[in-house]
Amino acid sequence: MLLARVKGNIVSTQKNNELKGHKLLIINEIDLSGNFKKKQDIIAIDLIDSGIGDTVLVTQEGDAVQQILGHNKAPVHSIIVAHVDKLDIPTNK
Repeated sequence: MLLARVKGNIVSTQKNNELKGHKLLIINEIDLSGNFKKKQDIIAIDLIDSGIGDTVLVTQEGDAVQQILGHNKAPVHSIIVAHVDKLDIPTNK
């Protein structure tokens, strides 16, 4: 799983039939301080109504995506599975 922030939306007039009705978002992995870790953006399917600026958990495993969607017909590798409201990180003293 990845901790990521939503950076933008993808608008497409033509989609694979299995993606119709699903929102595609641009995300980027972040560290525990909220800083972007990589320069490469990721496209993820969103079924939980995420928006730009949201911190999310993303899984990048084909089998997990198939289980969530209920079929293996969609060409999807990354899916947003949760919104992150807060991170509690213990400090070592």
